[in-house]
Order: sequence, then structure tokens, then C-alpha cells
Amino acid sequence: MAEEPAAKMAKTEQPMLTLSSGHKMPMIGLGTWKSKPGEVKAAVEAAIDAGYRHIDCAAIYGNEVEVGEAFKAKFGSTVPREEVFVTSKLWNTAHKKENVKAACEKTLKDLGLTYLDLYLVHWPHAFQAGDVMLPKKEDGSIAYDEETEPSETWAAMEELVAAGLVKSIGISNFNARQVKDIMGMCKIKPAMNQVERHPYFDQNRLMKVCSEFGIPLTAYCPLGSGDNPSRKPDDPVLLEDKVLAEIGAQYGKSAAQVAIRWQVDSGVVVVPKSVNPARIAQNLDVLDFKLSKEDMDAIAAINRDWRCNVPSIVVDGVMKARDAGHKHYPFNDPF
Repeated sequence: MAEEPAAKMAKTEQPMLTLSSGHKMPMIGLGTWKSKPGEVKAAVEAAIDAGYRHIDCAAIYGNEVEVGEAFKAKFGSTVPREEVFVTSKLWNTAHKKENVKAACEKTLKDLGLTYLDLYLVHWPHAFQAGDVMLPKKEDGSIAYDEETEPSETWAAMEELVAAGLVKSIGISNFNARQVKDIMGMCKIKPAMNQVERHPYFDQNRLMKVCSEFGIPLTAYCPLGSGDNPSRKPDDPVLLEDKVLAEIGAQYGKSAAQVAIRWQVDSGVVVVPKSVNPARIAQNLDVLDFKLSKEDMDAIAAINRDWRCNVPSIVVDGVMKARDAGHKHYPFNDPF
């Protein structure tokens, strides 16, 4: 826990991370996963009004058109486009070299943008190409593409930089072995690896490998994803953790705010999701305090290596990892 009195600071500018591409990325952004059409436009507008300058999107979220409507409403009148860092992600059905550029251009059109600040390969494993985002076989399982290697997809991602469609490129959900594979062939190294990370899943082993290559992490599900569709009844509830609550009490902050500040103080970019304007503002209200070493050590001790986000399907009444049979599925490795 922090020394008494707890270290409060004057509010400062948002912390920025300089990527290997040379571009600067705000360390706190708004996540838009599971934000429904009809809600996400207002959420993005509220975030920009609250001071967010980083919005995290993806094609598979199914809401990029509405996110684009928020950008249209806010860019120019409230904030210049150049001041907002926009991330999106290439979906699994567009991994073939010939499909990558078209997928990026579709995201740009949906968002109403001429470029992305960061474009990530959402997962290392590919699905059957086509317009159906979750292509199914007759038995209901996902139709995989196991011929397309992540290295092929990455080479096509590199071409997007040269074409001026994206400023930086990165990866998401890649395990340590897959990171090393990309580093062994890339002309442009990944500027980011976006993965699940929170105090119950600190990702220290993966973080160490990525750090050796100079690849930072972005944390998704930073609050433990209480509304995750694959959540089980006996899964832990991160925001009810007593250690986070006790630390927060010293600073007048919530457990959620402590969990977000923990990412920043770990050098990790974080993209908490909310559609509630008050919660959106609270998630950014973490710039006036810093966790002590004692706080960081206390949070390190609650790690459980518990992954809350595993895309799942029910087979014969049992919840199973949807893509575990794919040869490039990242979570079959320990990290």
C-alpha cells in the first residue's frame, strides 16, 4: 500500500507512448468492443468531450460505421482529426495477401477516415475468406484457413504503410512464439501487441518477450470483462477485489481506476470500454495519482494467470474454446 499520505498529483496531460514507428500514442483510450450500434456513437462523442484522444475499434465489432458518425460529428468542430489516435484491426477472414488492403479500405470507409494511426492483425489465425465474418462448416464449427501463415498477412500489412493508409502496424493476441516468428521475417516490426491484461492476468512472461523486441502492450479487458459472453458463473470478479479497493481508498479512487492506473504505471496502453458517459469520464480520471512501489507489489500478488476472454462455443452442452483446433490459435501455448 502507499505511504501516508497517499501521493496525489496535479492533473497532467495524458501520458503518451512513443511507438517504434516514431508516432505517439495516448496511453488511455476508449474501447468499443461489445458497444452496440445505437450506443457507440454517443459513447465515442462522450469520450472525446471528456478528453480522450485515442479510440480503439475493429471490423468484427460491427459498429465502425456508427463510430465514424461520431468522428464526423466531432472532428473539426471539437478536435482536429490529427489529435485523435484511431486504432482498428484486420479480421480473420481477410488474412490472405490479396484481401488485406481491401479490408483496411473498408474500415477506413466505414470510419470516414483517410488513414488509421494503428492497424492490428486482430488474431494470428485465419478463417475462410469471404464476406461472412464467422464462416461455418455444416457441423456449426468455424471454417478455418490453415494455409495462410501470419507472415504472409504481415507482409501485406507492411504494404499498407507504404501506401499511406496506416501510420503504424501491429499485432493482437499473438503469443511469444508468434511474436518471435514475425520478428524473424518483418521489414517493419510490430509497433504494438494488444492482448488481454488486468491484475488477475498480468501477462508478465509475454510482456518480457515483447519488451526484449521493443514491442509494447495494449491491454484489453483491463477491468476483467464482467459482461464477457463466455463468462462462467464461478469466474472471479476483478472489481470486487479487496486489494484494489484498499489501494483506491487511499487516493479517493475506485478499484476500476486503480486497475487502469496500474496499466499506465506498468508502461502499458489501456483501452477500457464503457457506453456510460459518467463511467467513461471516471476511467480517464486517473491522471492525478500514481501508484507506489508498495501498491504495485500488492497488485502483483493478486495475479491468478486467469484469462477472461476466450472466444467460445457450446458443444454438447459444454463451453469450449472456439478456435483451439486451429494450428495458429495463440492460447494453446502457455504465453
